[in-house]
Amino acid sequence: MARISVTHFTDPGCPWAWSASPALAALEWRYGDQLDWRLVTIGLTERSEQYVARGYTPLKGALGYVDFRRFGMPFSPHPKEHIAGTSRGCRAIVATRLQAPEREHAVFRALQFMQFCSPGMLDVDADLLDALEGVPGIDPEAIVGALDSAAVLEAYEADRAEARTAEHTPAHAQDKTAATDGPVRYTAPSLIFDDGSRQLIAGGFQSLMAYDVVLANLDPTLERRPAPADVTEVLAAFPDGLTTAELAEVYAAGAAQETDRRAAELALLTAVSEGRATRVPVGDDALWLPGTPVEQHGRRVGGRFAVA
Repeated sequence: MARISVTHFTDPGCPWAWSASPALAALEWRYGDQLDWRLVTIGLTERSEQYVARGYTPLKGALGYVDFRRFGMPFSPHPKEHIAGTSRGCRAIVATRLQAPEREHAVFRALQFMQFCSPGMLDVDADLLDALEGVPGIDPEAIVGALDSAAVLEAYEADRAEARTAEHTPAHAQDKTAATDGPVRYTAPSLIFDDGSRQLIAGGFQSLMAYDVVLANLDPTLERRPAPADVTEVLAAFPDGLTTAELAEVYAAGAAQETDRRAAELALLTAVSEGRATRVPVGDDALWLPGTPVEQHGRRVGGRFAVA
């Protein structure tokens, strides 16, 4: 039974949100179903022209991804055909929420893989469709076909409005907000933890320790799952897979929160050699899945545009 609700403000086009994935995976591992997650799409931009007006270019985007590698998530820096607005990608997530809510997070992840590990673009429907075809349990054509429907637009605008209520919050005080289109909004990823009687806000990009401190103060009686004994134990808990950095963060234990990416990758490669895991190359890293390649049915990540 969930004891803490977590509102997760995010956007598939934000590299900070992508880079926070290891910490979020560790939270899910440690606290499991004690946390009830709710995803709210920010809608960073409705049109590519908004980015262009701010001086963004495809080359600047690719160069920026090189710098984000320091956080460990996979990237494939590639100057894209144009700078894409994120609205249609966000609406694909919202459409999934309405059609197959249990797969909303998987679709969000698929779009992140496309954005950061391929030349695919969030404002091109053909690219969205291609990225979603690698996600089990959804109807990609139905999702993309619903992007301009009244129901999706209404739910998406509700998300955007909620994301733009950050003024005078702790996130605002910590300078973890933005006002790029008027109202002060949460930046990605911002988390609001709520136990029903009070809220604690971790605005913008934060470390795992910051989230852990928030939860310890909000409810010190939460059960905390210990670090795993084997990589396959982790992969079984994340059937849609984890990157190397995410798995390494799940393994971090103790007050020092030390991660050992090399040890995690060695353990994963051993599991692959023994037929207990599958390695799917993506960007400059991999997605690790439970079971053999045959069991994963040749799983694709990032769509046909993915480049290593």
